[in-house]
Amino acid sequence: MKYQLSEWAIRKPIPTIVIFLALTVAGLFSFLKLPINANPVINFPVVTVTVTQNGSSPSELENAVTQPIERAVSGLPGIRHINSTITDGVSITIIEFDLKIDPHVATNDIREQITQIRSELPQSIDEPLISRIDVEGSAILNYAVQSKDKNLTELSWFVDDKLSKKLLMVQGVQKITRLGGTNKEILIEPDPVKMAALKISVADINQLLLQNNVNIPGGKMVVAGQDHTIRILGAKNEIDYLRQLKLPLANDNWIKLGDIATVRDSHKETITIARLNDEPVVGFAVFRAKGSSDTEVEKGVVRALQETGREYPDVNIKLVSSNVKYTVASYNATMQTLIEGAVLTVIVVFFFLKSWRATLIAAIALPLSILPAFFILHLFGYTLNSITLLALTLVIGILVDDAIVEIENIEKYIERGERPYIAAIKASDAIGFAIVAITITIVAVFLPVSFIGGFIGKYFVPFGITVSAAVLSSLLVARLVTPLMSAYLLQPKKHQKTDKTETPKWIKKYLSILEKTLKFRKTALLLAIVFLLGSLALVALLPSGFMPKADISITTIEIEAPPGTQAAQSDETLQKIIKKLQGRPEIIDIFSVAGVDGSSGEISQNKSNIIINLVPTGERDWSQKEFEQSLFPILNEIPDIRYNFGNSSGSRDISIVLASENPEILSQTIKQLRQEMMQLEGLKNIQLLQPLPRREIIITPNVDTAARAGVTTDAIGTVIRTATIGEINSRVAKFNLPDRQVPIRVLLSKEDRDNLTVLNDLYVNSTSNVNVPVKSVANISFASGPDKIERIARQRKASIDADLNGIAVGTAFMQINELPTIKKLPPEVKRVEYGEVEYMNEMFNRFTTTIMLSIMMVLAILIILFKDFLQPMTILIALPFAIGGAIIALLIYGAAIDLPVIIGILMLMGIVSKNSILLVEFILEKSRTGMPRNEAIIQAGRERVRPIIMTTIAMIAGMIPLVITSGADASFRAPMAISVIGGLLSSTLLSLLFVPVIYSYMDDFKNFITPHLKKFTSVTKDDLDYH
Repeated sequence: MKYQLSEWAIRKPIPTIVIFLALTVAGLFSFLKLPINANPVINFPVVTVTVTQNGSSPSELENAVTQPIERAVSGLPGIRHINSTITDGVSITIIEFDLKIDPHVATNDIREQITQIRSELPQSIDEPLISRIDVEGSAILNYAVQSKDKNLTELSWFVDDKLSKKLLMVQGVQKITRLGGTNKEILIEPDPVKMAALKISVADINQLLLQNNVNIPGGKMVVAGQDHTIRILGAKNEIDYLRQLKLPLANDNWIKLGDIATVRDSHKETITIARLNDEPVVGFAVFRAKGSSDTEVEKGVVRALQETGREYPDVNIKLVSSNVKYTVASYNATMQTLIEGAVLTVIVVFFFLKSWRATLIAAIALPLSILPAFFILHLFGYTLNSITLLALTLVIGILVDDAIVEIENIEKYIERGERPYIAAIKASDAIGFAIVAITITIVAVFLPVSFIGGFIGKYFVPFGITVSAAVLSSLLVARLVTPLMSAYLLQPKKHQKTDKTETPKWIKKYLSILEKTLKFRKTALLLAIVFLLGSLALVALLPSGFMPKADISITTIEIEAPPGTQAAQSDETLQKIIKKLQGRPEIIDIFSVAGVDGSSGEISQNKSNIIINLVPTGERDWSQKEFEQSLFPILNEIPDIRYNFGNSSGSRDISIVLASENPEILSQTIKQLRQEMMQLEGLKNIQLLQPLPRREIIITPNVDTAARAGVTTDAIGTVIRTATIGEINSRVAKFNLPDRQVPIRVLLSKEDRDNLTVLNDLYVNSTSNVNVPVKSVANISFASGPDKIERIARQRKASIDADLNGIAVGTAFMQINELPTIKKLPPEVKRVEYGEVEYMNEMFNRFTTTIMLSIMMVLAILIILFKDFLQPMTILIALPFAIGGAIIALLIYGAAIDLPVIIGILMLMGIVSKNSILLVEFILEKSRTGMPRNEAIIQAGRERVRPIIMTTIAMIAGMIPLVITSGADASFRAPMAISVIGGLLSSTLLSLLFVPVIYSYMDDFKNFITPHLKKFTSVTKDDLDYH
């Protein structure tokens, strides 16, 4: 078959130059426009339903609110998980959908279901809030705000008003969350003794404020022929006005509010406390919207804060932690690796070709192949992230492969006396089929990847698209640009030689070994089988995992104290830890927040978190993992706390989730499992996550007495709630300030509201308008209940989290799966695959399917190209050789089979068949000319071993920087490169010997079966030769 494309490019260079100039310009513009993110953009369709009811316990909300909501939404299509978290007064249900579900459709479906059941929910709740999660992951930036001229209340309003408004205008910023600080409010503290004497309830005071300190519409009227709206303005912005409000009493008497209550300008009780290096601050976190670029959002935020700094010079805004720094560091490290790999590849080419002209031609192939790939990424809407950049880094050596093969073949023709112009035409035509076959094979490997769905597909697909775009570009370069430049740049040899050129000594040595291998081919075949079987046996020795933990120079510690712990107490615990950490050289800053659940962002006074900002990896002796391990003794000294280290994905290394409708059996099972896990040496910091008992005060109405007095349960609840925590916001009067409204909170003083006698003596409203004391219509007792309830799959949830101690995730799960409790779970309890274990199982399942489809696709392509069913199988024999080498390399390096390694193995499948194609294609070509088989094999070895070795070393050289460089994302890059390098080495060395042997056996089989197959057809040779 003749391939005239290269000859056309040589004879008509202008179109080729114009085409690649256009592709280069398009690639450059696309590269500059591509957003930079840490990982591929994955838009999970997640909808939350939030319901608040102040004063309600988790158990009450679970029965009255959470379970009805879960039942209502569970029948919707495409639901992946339903999770609920219930704390005091708040129920949050999170519904996760499959990635194929449109988030907007999912949100509307949830809203319709909640509307249908609204009448079943308690009337006293705030309206359910249905929202789509548009935030991408955790906060990308955390800041601390300080000022000598402003107190924490003023700083809090500054963050809520000035900063938040300005930052939310930055494109890509989705949410600003304040950390720490407090809110301004007007506090009304009634005197319980005076209220009791006058039989006044706190509900009466709150109602007085609601009815009088308010502006309401009053309709409209026509005056002088014009419409006028009517407004009743009762709200005042003077505290003294509130003190003068008159509260009606019996017998048409009244009393001023100021006579029975203290009215003062105050602030809401602090329930979250933020500190930077032990100094009180107000912090805020920046969340980016889905699909936005990390770096662009950061640039916009920095510009906005710089403007704010100029407007408010008395305010100091300091960056506490930045995930964008890791993203940028990873991007810079990968780009540096890309350049280093390209330089090493070019050096390898020069070493073999020993011609600066030939090296220049090969070097130019690199940018001409990479830049169009950026254009394709831009068309597909991808970003420059860890996956797409690593794809380009891994493919560096491949991009120059085709050019090397072309140049090497052209050089041979020149050495035989051809002029470079003619040599380029002839050599390109001779090698064209092999180059096309190699490239199409690589692309064929990644075609099935496009059918991978789910979370894993979001990693595989961009990788496959990037590799395919780059290698197809390199094919065009090899068939058009390389022959063109060779024809015009290469020089003829001064001492022209005949067709027979001297064979280098190392090639002679190889040919000698090859001849012996063919002579003792049974032994060679046996050795090949032993290698393959041995490789399969070694797989069992490799640990497995999902995603390696990256060193992002930020350590996050989440701490949980016993239920009932106040934020101030949590803050004291944090200060003890921080004092022991201060002065360590690897620490830049320590930012702490007490009273917040670090994983969910919810207010929880017994929970807190610490963010430790470390110096860059190159400036410290310890890795982030080693630093975190050094903190165990410090944290273990603190009594009665549970803690864990959040990794880059915000989760623990190991999480086992159990679910049941029976809380008692669930509690027994999870505790028993924890005891068994404590015996495993590969796990540490094993923590049980289940609802902890918390003391509760139970007020039980006396039904008969309350009915006779005209007192309802709702009235009792309103009085107790108002007295102890204040009424819910929708039932709180507002105080007008020039720039905002602040709540007017009716609340007993801290001393009074913590006194049971005072609560007993409070008066409650009745339907007969005669207030009665609580103690006359209800009983107060003590009990206990869960501080927090978590649910999954519509059942109670309990889990165990743990950190790894020198073993891989997959190994840990294998050990856990063999524990007696897991093997014999009670019928009422089920194990739920959730989080990393779910994604890991999905990854291995989808990878197996992808491997099979890729092999079938490659085989089909080779059969079509070679017009033969048997010899393509010879080409595929390189695959198991490569996987065996990858496994051995991973064992030596100490890596696990995880996502980056699987991507590397997928890459191997596309590139290792290159050597086999070069050998088999040449053997077949010579066999068609009548050359004896063994002679054709030896000739193929002589002609093809040099380009095979050259391209392999070039590819390995391109990947060496991935292995030896440290810093950001090294844990992701290195295992991937190790697997590819190991596979390349083994497949190249073994293919050069064993592929010819397998070819000879396949040829024997073909010669044996062909006569038998002819019996089943009447087609003759003359028929086949008919034109």
